[in-house]
Amino acid sequence: MTNPHSPAPSSRVLPLAAAGVTVVLWASAFVSIRSAGAAYSPGALALGRLLAGALTLGCVLLIRREGLPPRAAWPGIAVSGLLWFGVYMVVLNWGEQEVDAGTAAMIVNIGPVLIVLLGARLLGEALPPRLLAGMAVSFAGAVAVGVSMSGRDGEGHASVLGVLLCLLAAVGYAAGVVAQKPALAHASALQVTAYGCLTGAVLCLPFAGQLVDEAGRAPLAATLNMVYLGVFPTALAFTTWAYALARTTAGRLGATTYAVPALVVAMSWLFLDELPGALTLAGGALCLAGVAVSRSRPRRAARPGAPETRA
Repeated sequence: MTNPHSPAPSSRVLPLAAAGVTVVLWASAFVSIRSAGAAYSPGALALGRLLAGALTLGCVLLIRREGLPPRAAWPGIAVSGLLWFGVYMVVLNWGEQEVDAGTAAMIVNIGPVLIVLLGARLLGEALPPRLLAGMAVSFAGAVAVGVSMSGRDGEGHASVLGVLLCLLAAVGYAAGVVAQKPALAHASALQVTAYGCLTGAVLCLPFAGQLVDEAGRAPLAATLNMVYLGVFPTALAFTTWAYALARTTAGRLGATTYAVPALVVAMSWLFLDELPGALTLAGGALCLAGVAVSRSRPRRAARPGAPETRA
């Protein structure tokens, strides 16, 4: 017999599925950035990606006939658009040119930890032991993946500027997520994502000249990858993220992004023929194990005399 007070299965499954879509698409972005980043500068790539995303989301808004978000949602939309869609994308693209991919991955993965801390401080979210333990395991796995990637082919390098840029990207990501959470109480996931993306695109307009110049010389594959980044890892994945964020805590959802390094390893293996080493595989496994721990819930002890419930 099902407990009438337990949440409906769809209320648990749909946010988890939405988070899964986000994680897979964000992992695929790293593969696409390899191609697009070779032909486009950091600011131009961010602007092209955001314009493609804003155009896609704008069309969906028109089809669904969703108007402007309520006034109460705009502060969160503006801050997340500025810090996450704007600052994060530009400085991460720039930072990855100054440090190797492994070092960038390690530093940016401080972001979920910051989300938990900011969520507790600013949103009053709880810090359950399982969440903290799972994030510790996942972060150790992300460090292992980063170390293995940094040493690959002897190309590991890191400048002070690159490290600072990646740190700024992690802070912008975390602050943007925490700012977005209250906005979702007043506007739909589509509205919050669309206008946040548009805010980021407006912020990046100073790079318009670079984008036009580089688009004329870039290979078709690089431009197609930039468009892909805008339509799928930005427009679709940020919307499914906002949908999931509206239905869970920022810290709990942020912990799921630790699955990204494991998926990047798998995708690089499948699509780029980059065979992972033992340390990389172990790190990926730790990332997934930590996500599983952070998403788990302690079993509640049955009350004496209470009837057993079955799902």
